[in-house]
Amino acid sequence: MGRLAVRRFAARGLRVAALDVDADGLAGTAEMAGSVSTWVCDVSDAAAVERTLDEVEEALGPLHTVFNAAAIMPLGKLVEQDLATVHRIMAINYGGVVNVSKLALPRLLARGDGALVNFASMAGWVPTLLVGAYNASKFAVVAFSEVLYHENRGAGVRFACVCPPPVATPLLDQARATAWPKLFDQMPPPLEPAHVLDAVEDALRTGEFWVFPGPRTKLGWRMRRWFPRFVWREIHRVEGW
Repeated sequence: MGRLAVRRFAARGLRVAALDVDADGLAGTAEMAGSVSTWVCDVSDAAAVERTLDEVEEALGPLHTVFNAAAIMPLGKLVEQDLATVHRIMAINYGGVVNVSKLALPRLLARGDGALVNFASMAGWVPTLLVGAYNASKFAVVAFSEVLYHENRGAGVRFACVCPPPVATPLLDQARATAWPKLFDQMPPPLEPAHVLDAVEDALRTGEFWVFPGPRTKLGWRMRRWFPRFVWREIHRVEGW
Protein backbone atom coordinates (compact mmCIF):
# COMPACT_ATOMS: atom_id res chain seq x y z
CA MET A 1 0.00 0.00 0.00
CA GLY A 2 2.91 2.32 0.66
CA ARG A 3 4.27 1.67 -2.81
CA LEU A 4 0.91 2.37 -4.44
CA ALA A 5 0.51 5.56 -2.39
CA VAL A 6 3.92 6.72 -3.63
CA ARG A 7 2.90 6.05 -7.22
CA ARG A 8 -0.35 7.96 -6.81
CA PHE A 9 1.32 10.99 -5.27
CA ALA A 10 4.04 11.01 -7.92
CA ALA A 11 1.44 10.78 -10.70
CA ARG A 12 -0.07 14.03 -9.38
CA GLY A 13 3.25 15.80 -9.77
CA LEU A 14 3.96 15.96 -6.04
CA ARG A 15 7.42 15.74 -4.51
CA VAL A 16 7.46 12.34 -2.82
CA ALA A 17 9.84 10.81 -0.29
CA ALA A 18 9.72 7.03 0.12
CA LEU A 19 11.27 5.47 3.22
CA ASP A 20 11.93 1.78 3.67
CA VAL A 21 14.48 -0.49 5.32
CA ASP A 22 14.69 -2.48 2.05
CA ALA A 23 17.03 -0.72 -0.40
CA ASP A 24 16.10 -3.02 -3.29
CA GLY A 25 12.41 -2.50 -2.65
CA LEU A 26 12.93 1.25 -2.62
CA ALA A 27 14.73 1.10 -5.95
CA GLY A 28 11.83 -0.84 -7.42
CA THR A 29 9.37 1.71 -6.07
CA ALA A 30 11.33 4.58 -7.59
CA GLU A 31 11.43 2.83 -10.97
CA MET A 32 7.67 2.29 -10.91
CA ALA A 33 6.78 5.75 -9.65
CA GLY A 34 9.12 7.97 -11.64
CA SER A 35 10.16 11.15 -9.87
CA VAL A 36 10.50 9.86 -6.29
CA SER A 37 13.29 10.43 -3.78
CA THR A 38 14.17 7.47 -1.59
CA TRP A 39 15.78 7.04 1.81
CA VAL A 40 16.78 3.76 3.45
CA CYS A 41 15.45 4.07 6.98
CA ASP A 42 14.48 1.69 9.76
CA VAL A 43 11.38 3.29 11.30
CA SER A 44 11.97 1.42 14.56
CA ASP A 45 15.12 3.55 15.01
CA ALA A 46 13.99 6.98 16.26
CA ALA A 47 17.34 8.65 15.63
CA ALA A 48 17.36 7.38 12.05
CA VAL A 49 13.80 8.62 11.51
CA GLU A 50 14.62 12.10 12.81
CA ARG A 51 17.76 12.32 10.68
CA THR A 52 15.86 11.15 7.61
CA LEU A 53 12.99 13.59 8.08
CA ASP A 54 15.51 16.43 8.36
CA GLU A 55 17.09 15.32 5.09
CA VAL A 56 13.71 14.99 3.41
CA GLU A 57 12.68 18.51 4.32
CA GLU A 58 16.03 19.90 3.28
CA ALA A 59 15.80 18.18 -0.10
CA LEU A 60 12.10 18.43 -0.90
CA GLY A 61 10.64 21.10 1.34
CA PRO A 62 8.22 20.97 4.29
CA LEU A 63 6.35 17.75 5.00
CA HIS A 64 2.67 17.79 4.18
CA THR A 65 1.16 14.29 4.03
CA VAL A 66 2.69 11.41 6.01
CA PHE A 67 1.69 7.76 5.55
CA ASN A 68 2.74 5.25 8.23
CA ALA A 69 2.44 1.88 6.47
CA ALA A 70 5.49 -0.14 7.58
CA ALA A 71 4.63 -3.52 9.13
CA ILE A 72 5.58 -7.18 9.44
CA MET A 73 3.21 -10.10 10.02
CA PRO A 74 4.79 -13.37 11.18
CA LEU A 75 2.06 -15.40 12.89
CA GLY A 76 1.98 -18.26 15.36
CA LYS A 77 0.85 -19.36 18.83
CA LEU A 78 2.11 -16.89 21.38
CA VAL A 79 3.77 -19.52 23.56
CA GLU A 80 5.65 -20.84 20.51
CA GLN A 81 6.80 -17.57 18.94
CA ASP A 82 10.26 -16.59 20.11
CA LEU A 83 10.58 -13.44 22.18
CA ALA A 84 12.70 -11.67 19.58
CA THR A 85 9.94 -12.04 16.97
CA VAL A 86 7.21 -10.78 19.30
CA HIS A 87 9.28 -7.74 20.29
CA ARG A 88 10.27 -7.06 16.67
CA ILE A 89 6.62 -7.04 15.59
CA MET A 90 5.86 -4.43 18.25
CA ALA A 91 8.99 -2.40 17.50
CA ILE A 92 8.12 -2.07 13.80
CA ASN A 93 4.34 -2.09 13.67
CA TYR A 94 3.77 0.09 16.72
CA GLY A 95 7.17 1.62 17.47
CA GLY A 96 7.57 2.73 13.87
CA VAL A 97 4.21 4.50 13.97
CA VAL A 98 5.18 6.19 17.25
CA ASN A 99 8.56 7.32 15.92
CA VAL A 100 7.28 8.72 12.65
CA SER A 101 4.22 10.33 14.24
CA LYS A 102 6.16 11.91 17.11
CA LEU A 103 8.88 13.26 14.83
CA ALA A 104 6.73 14.30 11.86
CA LEU A 105 3.61 15.67 13.53
CA PRO A 106 5.25 18.66 15.27
CA ARG A 107 6.41 19.84 11.84
CA LEU A 108 2.83 19.68 10.53
CA LEU A 109 1.39 21.31 13.64
CA ALA A 110 3.88 24.18 13.42
CA ARG A 111 2.43 25.03 10.01
CA GLY A 112 -1.17 24.20 10.91
CA ASP A 113 -1.60 22.07 7.82
CA GLY A 114 -1.06 18.59 6.44
CA ALA A 115 -2.21 15.05 7.14
CA LEU A 116 -1.03 12.10 9.21
CA VAL A 117 -2.31 8.67 8.16
CA ASN A 118 -1.56 5.68 10.39
CA PHE A 119 -2.24 2.20 9.08
CA ALA A 120 -3.68 -0.06 11.75
CA SER A 121 -5.89 -3.03 10.82
CA MET A 122 -9.07 -4.84 11.72
CA ALA A 123 -6.56 -6.95 13.63
CA GLY A 124 -6.35 -3.90 15.89
CA TRP A 125 -9.98 -4.46 16.85
CA VAL A 126 -10.64 -8.19 16.50
CA PRO A 127 -8.11 -10.56 18.13
CA THR A 128 -7.90 -14.11 16.88
CA LEU A 129 -5.93 -17.30 17.38
CA LEU A 130 -2.38 -17.39 15.97
CA VAL A 131 -2.37 -13.61 15.47
CA GLY A 132 -1.72 -12.46 19.05
CA ALA A 133 1.55 -10.57 18.58
CA TYR A 134 0.32 -8.85 15.44
CA ASN A 135 -3.02 -8.10 17.16
CA ALA A 136 -1.18 -6.47 20.07
CA SER A 137 0.83 -4.22 17.76
CA LYS A 138 -2.24 -3.07 15.85
CA PHE A 139 -4.35 -2.59 19.01
CA ALA A 140 -1.54 -0.29 20.16
CA VAL A 141 -1.61 1.65 16.87
CA VAL A 142 -5.38 2.11 17.19
CA ALA A 143 -5.16 3.48 20.76
CA PHE A 144 -2.13 5.67 20.09
CA SER A 145 -3.63 7.15 16.93
CA GLU A 146 -7.02 7.81 18.52
CA VAL A 147 -5.56 9.72 21.46
CA LEU A 148 -3.11 11.58 19.21
CA TYR A 149 -6.01 12.73 17.05
CA HIS A 150 -8.14 13.92 19.96
CA GLU A 151 -5.22 15.74 21.56
CA ASN A 152 -4.66 17.72 18.36
CA ARG A 153 -8.16 18.34 17.04
CA GLY A 154 -8.64 21.80 15.58
CA ALA A 155 -4.93 22.34 14.96
CA GLY A 156 -5.28 22.26 11.16
CA VAL A 157 -3.81 18.78 10.63
CA ARG A 158 -6.02 16.00 9.30
CA PHE A 159 -5.73 12.55 10.89
CA ALA A 160 -6.81 9.12 9.72
CA CYS A 161 -6.46 5.66 11.24
CA VAL A 162 -6.91 2.97 8.61
CA CYS A 163 -8.35 -0.38 9.72
CA PRO A 164 -8.71 -2.70 6.71
CA PRO A 165 -9.39 -6.43 6.69
CA PRO A 166 -6.75 -8.56 4.93
CA VAL A 167 -5.34 -6.78 1.88
CA ALA A 168 -3.68 -8.41 -1.14
CA THR A 169 -0.12 -7.36 -0.33
CA PRO A 170 3.14 -9.27 0.35
CA LEU A 171 2.39 -8.93 4.07
CA LEU A 172 0.06 -11.92 3.75
CA ASP A 173 2.95 -13.99 2.39
CA GLN A 174 4.70 -13.60 5.76
CA ALA A 175 1.61 -14.94 7.47
CA ARG A 176 1.32 -17.90 5.11
CA ALA A 177 4.98 -18.74 5.66
CA THR A 178 4.51 -19.00 9.43
CA ALA A 179 0.94 -19.86 10.44
CA TRP A 180 -2.37 -19.42 8.66
CA PRO A 181 -5.60 -19.24 10.69
CA LYS A 182 -8.52 -21.14 9.13
CA LEU A 183 -10.59 -18.06 9.87
CA PHE A 184 -8.76 -16.20 7.11
CA ASP A 185 -10.12 -18.69 4.58
CA GLN A 186 -13.66 -17.96 5.78
CA MET A 187 -13.31 -14.27 5.00
CA PRO A 188 -14.04 -12.57 1.66
CA PRO A 189 -11.05 -12.35 -0.71
CA PRO A 190 -8.41 -9.84 0.39
CA LEU A 191 -9.07 -6.26 -0.64
CA GLU A 192 -7.03 -4.70 -3.40
CA PRO A 193 -4.66 -1.98 -2.14
CA ALA A 194 -6.31 0.58 -4.43
CA HIS A 195 -9.61 0.05 -2.63
CA VAL A 196 -7.97 0.88 0.70
CA LEU A 197 -6.25 4.00 -0.61
CA ASP A 198 -9.49 5.20 -2.21
CA ALA A 199 -11.12 4.96 1.21
CA VAL A 200 -8.23 6.88 2.78
CA GLU A 201 -8.57 9.67 0.23
CA ASP A 202 -12.31 9.87 0.86
CA ALA A 203 -11.72 10.07 4.62
CA LEU A 204 -9.14 12.84 4.33
CA ARG A 205 -11.49 14.76 2.07
CA THR A 206 -14.46 14.46 4.43
CA GLY A 207 -12.59 14.69 7.72
CA GLU A 208 -13.34 11.14 8.91
CA PHE A 209 -10.80 9.74 11.34
CA TRP A 210 -11.66 6.04 11.28
CA VAL A 211 -11.29 4.33 7.90
CA PHE A 212 -12.90 0.89 7.55
CA PRO A 213 -12.45 -0.14 3.90
CA GLY A 214 -14.51 -2.99 2.48
CA PRO A 215 -18.23 -3.79 2.50
CA ARG A 216 -18.30 -5.89 5.72
CA THR A 217 -15.48 -4.31 7.68
CA LYS A 218 -17.53 -1.97 9.81
CA LEU A 219 -19.93 -4.84 10.59
CA GLY A 220 -17.00 -6.88 11.91
CA TRP A 221 -15.95 -3.92 14.06
CA ARG A 222 -19.46 -3.65 15.50
CA MET A 223 -19.72 -7.40 16.16
CA ARG A 224 -16.49 -7.38 18.16
CA ARG A 225 -17.69 -4.43 20.24
CA TRP A 226 -21.23 -5.67 20.86
CA PHE A 227 -20.88 -9.47 20.89
CA PRO A 228 -17.30 -10.37 21.90
CA ARG A 229 -18.20 -13.78 23.38
CA PHE A 230 -20.07 -14.76 20.22
CA VAL A 231 -17.09 -13.70 18.09
CA TRP A 232 -14.72 -15.83 20.19
CA ARG A 233 -17.05 -18.85 20.01
CA GLU A 234 -17.04 -18.56 16.23
CA ILE A 235 -13.26 -18.26 16.12
CA HIS A 236 -12.83 -21.41 18.20
CA ARG A 237 -15.44 -23.25 16.13
CA VAL A 238 -13.68 -22.40 12.86
CA GLU A 239 -10.18 -23.16 14.14
CA GLY A 240 -11.31 -26.36 15.87
CA TRP A 241 -9.53 -25.74 19.16
